[in-house]
Amino acid sequence: MKNGTQASQKDVKDWFLRFIKGMFIGSGFILPGVSGGALAAIFGIYERMISFLAHITKNFKENVLFFLPVGLGGLTGLFFLSFAVSFLLGSYASIILWFFVGCIVGTVPALWKEAGKKGRSKRELVILTVSFLGALLFLWQGAGLFTEVPQNIGTWMIAGFLIALGVIVPGLSPSNFLVYMGMYKSMADGFKNLELDVILPIAFGGIITILTLSKIIDYIFSKAYLQLFHFIMGVVLASTVMIIPTDYTGFTFVSYLACVLMLVLGALLGAWMSRLEKRYK
Repeated sequence: MKNGTQASQKDVKDWFLRFIKGMFIGSGFILPGVSGGALAAIFGIYERMISFLAHITKNFKENVLFFLPVGLGGLTGLFFLSFAVSFLLGSYASIILWFFVGCIVGTVPALWKEAGKKGRSKRELVILTVSFLGALLFLWQGAGLFTEVPQNIGTWMIAGFLIALGVIVPGLSPSNFLVYMGMYKSMADGFKNLELDVILPIAFGGIITILTLSKIIDYIFSKAYLQLFHFIMGVVLASTVMIIPTDYTGFTFVSYLACVLMLVLGALLGAWMSRLEKRYK
């Protein structure tokens, strides 16, 4: 009887531990510079998650029960963080954007190391340079188009697609694309206010992306890891440059100081998350 009680307590403890892990992973879906996939790797559930997604019918019931608290925790983390993000972007947009930029900058050394872990030749450097310059030119030329993206079912599904990429590719944080497209604050508001016309298309787009791309991404990485990772890194860097704020109307010395502080804090957070991923991956 005592052993049964201890086993039950251990099950409850494990359930809540996975719930807490899910809350942190959920924050990675909405916080630019922080990757949901990387956080899943940090907490030791990434490989099982990808295996489950790639082979959805294998051990289905067991995996659903395992990931249920993770999913509930992720939704909880998304919901509560969206309150802070919505308020801060509404009141201190330029200052908070520097924090987001810092988060991404802090992960760059780890991304660079990860991209070259299987070696790096001139070809990969050319791919990185071309993807960075090409994406920068594309985003700059299409600034008016992308910063006025209509928010409807289709574009919210695209947002779900981008968020899902952060699950499939550890270290990749696509949220900066949503910032650039002008959809990020609306997404945070949607989560905060439980707007189903925002939440459901994002969820649908994310689920479809994960189910269809998990095997494909895994296959491409197995065949062309270096080339694909350097290409992705170039695009991420370009999109980061494009979200650097340019509007400083009404700023005081303290405001500029806050921008610098947010940049430094964001970089420290990004670097810390990268070290955690390296330690627990």
